[in-house]
This record gives sequence, C-alpha cells and structure tokens, in this order.
Amino acid sequence: GLLLVSLACAGDAAGTLRSGKVLPKVGLSIIRTASSTTLEGLLYSGGSLTTKVQANFSAFLIKHGEDALLFDTGLGSHVSQQYAQDMPFWARPFFRYDEPVVTARSQLDKADMPPVGTIIISHSHWDHASGISDFPEATVSAPASELEVIRHAGESFGGAWPSQVGSPTIKWKSLEFKPTPHEGFDASLDWFGDGSVVLVPLDGHTPGSVGIFVTVDSKRRYFLVGDTVWRAAALKAGRPKFWVASLLVDHDRAKTQQVVEQIRAVMKRNA
Repeated sequence: GLLLVSLACAGDAAGTLRSGKVLPKVGLSIIRTASSTTLEGLLYSGGSLTTKVQANFSAFLIKHGEDALLFDTGLGSHVSQQYAQDMPFWARPFFRYDEPVVTARSQLDKADMPPVGTIIISHSHWDHASGISDFPEATVSAPASELEVIRHAGESFGGAWPSQVGSPTIKWKSLEFKPTPHEGFDASLDWFGDGSVVLVPLDGHTPGSVGIFVTVDSKRRYFLVGDTVWRAAALKAGRPKFWVASLLVDHDRAKTQQVVEQIRAVMKRNA
C-alpha cells in the first residue's frame, strides 16, 4: 500500500527522528518543527466548522545509504523575524504558528545525524522554506518554474518571502524532470537511480510544486505531496481546499484540483 503525507496530516505516518538507532539503507523520518490548531472546515471544503484539528509544519529527512536529503525545511530559527517582515497583518489571523518552534537543524544536530547536503522544496511558501537559512552548506533544488517564483519573491501574497529566499548565498539548483511516466504522472525524476526516491511534478498550488515517492527498507511506500492538499480526509472525498484559502494560496485552482484527482488515482491503485 501507499501512505500519503501532506503538511497538515504529517503526524499520520512514518516515524519521528530519534538518535541511537541503527540507520536504515533507505529511511524516512518526519521532523515536526511546529504546529497550529485550526478548524477543519478552514482546511477543506465540507470539513467541520466546529472540529479543531492540528496542522504540523514539518521537514522530511530521507536517508539513502550514506546520503541524506531534506524534503522541505519546516519552520527555521529565523521564522519570527521572517514572519514579522513578510506576513501581511491582515493574513496573520489565518496563517500562524504556535510556539515552541524546534527547528529541523537543531533536531538533526541533537540526533548526531550527518550533514544534509541537499534540500528539495515541495514549493517555496513560507512554512516550507523557512529553514533554508539553517543549512547554508546545502544545495537547494526546485524546478525552474518554482525558481522563477523565488526570483519574484515578495511581489504577491501567494509567492515566496524575500526574507527566506532572497539571500545571495543560497545555492539554488534547477531540478529537471525527465519524460518518464511514474504512477500516472507524465514526468518524473529518479533521484538515486534505483526507484527508491522518485520526484514528480505537482504544479498547481504553485507553478513548480513537487511531490516525492519514497520506498523505505520495509517496502512501505510514502507519497509526500506538499500543500496540494491539507488533509487526508479531503483526498478521500475529492474535496478542494476551503474556497477562501484556495483563492489566497493556490496559483491555479483548477490545476490544483486536477492534481488532487491524480493523487486520488494513485491511492486507489495502491490501496
């Protein structure tokens, strides 16, 4: 079977980072950096407007042999300054996070994990790119279409934040998909060349959103989908984001819903 992991349901699957264990050849750990509590109905159409749910801001550590990469960064050590600089006042009641913030970098260091040399971002929104500055040694990969969003950081609410992606010292690298179909997607990128970590384009939420399939040692498979959806329950019902939220954050609402249907088809095939 396949387990889907998105931002808001990141507590549903996989393990958290722990030290003192034998490292797998291919492993996946969720690194929760912070959370917030909101109403389910504000996350997807048809959700309850009385039920409170927890949304997690997470990074994902993928280990492959002696290599390790980070998919998204969660909230970083400078998030309070970034938030103060770039989150509009009118948006703060709707897009917030709760203290404490425990950064991915601090958790990796505490667990004595080897340095992360590669970061792949699912997309460049604030809660996914905040921790980039905590990894100055890493190369940060994204499709050319998302790098274009980054080049125009600060020009629109639904874009990237200059405080997070504007440093000239960040080592950006263009991620290029190949015309190789994978799980119903027309293009893909087999990161390590052995089928264990495969990237696919999920453009819609942002022009260069990325998803990633990870097959760990146990053969359990995970599909990390960034913010294409915010709750697993929304996928089961084929529901889009709450319409106000979607207007604010989805670059192309119709394309985003099309990708949601692609993901649902993947889940159905792998049920």
